[in-house]
Amino acid sequence: MSPPLSAPPRPRLALPPQPRLKFFGGRLGGLPSLWAWPLVLSLVFVAGVMVWLAKSASDDAEAKRAEMISDALSLEAQITGSLEGEAVRLKALSDVMAAEGMRPEVFVRHALVLDGVRRFWVNVTWLDASGRIVAQVPDDQVPPNDPLRATGSDRGLAGHLNVSLRDGGKLVARYSSASLLRQQVPWWLASKYDIRLVDVSDDVIAATVEGDRRDDQLWYRKAMGSASPQAWLELASRERITPWWRTMPMALMAGFVVLVGVASWMLRRQMSGVARAEEAWRTEAAWRTAMEDSLAVGIRARDLEGRLVYVNRTMADMVGYTTEELVGAMPPMPYWPRHELDLAMERHLRNMAGHAPREGYESRWQHRDGHLLDVMVFEAPLVDARGRQIGWMASILNITERKRLEDWERRQAETMAHHSRLTMLGEVASTLAHELNQPLSAITSYNAGVLNSLRRDGQASATVLTALERMGEQAAHAGRIVKRIREFLTRREPQREDCDINQVVESATGLFKRDIARHAIAVTLHLDKTLPHVMADPILIEQVAANLVRNACDAVATQEGPRRIDVHTSLGAGGHFVKVSVVDNGPGLGGHTIGTLCAPFYSTKSEGMGMGLAICRSIIELHYGGLDAEDVAGGGACMSFTVPCSGAIDHSNPHHQEEAT
Repeated sequence: MSPPLSAPPRPRLALPPQPRLKFFGGRLGGLPSLWAWPLVLSLVFVAGVMVWLAKSASDDAEAKRAEMISDALSLEAQITGSLEGEAVRLKALSDVMAAEGMRPEVFVRHALVLDGVRRFWVNVTWLDASGRIVAQVPDDQVPPNDPLRATGSDRGLAGHLNVSLRDGGKLVARYSSASLLRQQVPWWLASKYDIRLVDVSDDVIAATVEGDRRDDQLWYRKAMGSASPQAWLELASRERITPWWRTMPMALMAGFVVLVGVASWMLRRQMSGVARAEEAWRTEAAWRTAMEDSLAVGIRARDLEGRLVYVNRTMADMVGYTTEELVGAMPPMPYWPRHELDLAMERHLRNMAGHAPREGYESRWQHRDGHLLDVMVFEAPLVDARGRQIGWMASILNITERKRLEDWERRQAETMAHHSRLTMLGEVASTLAHELNQPLSAITSYNAGVLNSLRRDGQASATVLTALERMGEQAAHAGRIVKRIREFLTRREPQREDCDINQVVESATGLFKRDIARHAIAVTLHLDKTLPHVMADPILIEQVAANLVRNACDAVATQEGPRRIDVHTSLGAGGHFVKVSVVDNGPGLGGHTIGTLCAPFYSTKSEGMGMGLAICRSIIELHYGGLDAEDVAGGGACMSFTVPCSGAIDHSNPHHQEEAT
């Protein structure tokens, strides 16, 4: 910083001679006069504050830079590790190809290829020794909705992983750099930094934010590993860097110096003529003013009639009024909430009678702009010099922020307890599914033994044999359901297969024939026979359909009059999804949304656990479909879900998943 230019000397005004001040009966000589000491000490104090601010700013910048370097190294290692993992998977695929002598038609349907495309790869290309394409998955060009052609925060370039094959060819997997950032950058790091991948020419390859880096941002670059030798990982702090000389403390110090200088100049003019009594009065007045202005506690004084006779500036600022507007006010006070005037007046009369709690009490006030404040009030008698009570003195603490923090902590505790219940329920369900497998297997074995014995003897009637066969089928079906539910709870992928949605719906409805007949419910199936097959797990989808039918039965079972349920299957919008709707003429949703109905542990039934629709929603979302609910005109509710048609969902394309939901 260059030194400031010196101003030309200003002409001095001719002033009458002032008396020299004395200390201990002697003159100060060459030392500054008394009036200058506050200014000198203030300048020394300000200089110390400036040094401290500069040191603090430097230390803070170094700490932020060290933290940024640590975060960059961690993120670079995470991204590099992810790419190395993908390279290992690609090498494993090449080894399988070499070992099995894989053909192109087998390559495009191989599990490792499909799994890689579903997870991370944009496409996989098999090149022969001459560089010609043998096979490619998916077998198309970059589609319009590919992330590589996206704009905004998804813009970016493609990266490639390749391995050599034994026959001289290559296996190339292309991935999106923008998708790589979205998958590897944790949310807390993305909220803290602007993260970019740049090349050696400072061109952005991929970024988590729009726009270029600002000049006032603290940033750091780390070269990527061997997988991307020409790329740099850049982290830019979102916190603006403000020079220490432009911060609020410096502005306060500048104002402080100006005020001290003005006070010193005034003091210099007045000191020679100020009497000892006036000096004592000024000291007392300055002490009182400084004390009142520095208090973070509001203070008010009321007389015996309840009139405000004094408020400090803290209380006035607390309620948004000036001290002049508050002094002299009588109940009802302007800061009392309009909807609680009766309660506030009752509390006021209690306090005036001397029954205010000694440990203080909580109250609610209203700011001038309308927002409410939570305050803690401590009342004490106000007595004069003769010991007579002339009113009440109160100190007021603003506890609005503390109450907000207490509410936040309470909600956090409730959330943690809720998550704990979810985890426990998953463990219990998984244990039950495991334990039910053995008795179901025993039932199936005993049933098969009885059937074989009866058939050998040839004495059983056809009705008995049919009933036993049906019982065996139901036991086997129950075993499959338990198995799929257990796999679902252990986070495995559904066993998708090509199936007829109409058969699934008919099977789900048939499970409740006895309940439907007992409650005299008219169930009508409107099945579109021209629907294409769907790619889904039939057992899990059957459980979803059965749950919706059972809920509809429960809704209409207790009502008077006709009880009707209509089940529809139709082709969804766009022709990529099949829609299954269950419509009843029951009481309707009662204002509830699908988000409320699917919330874990929420149930409208007194005996319900609140997990049926939550599990159904998870199953449908695993199939890239959606679950919906709406009221029906004329009364009743419609619960529906969609599942994709065979070949309609590309697991590598997130646009299809957004269309399904």
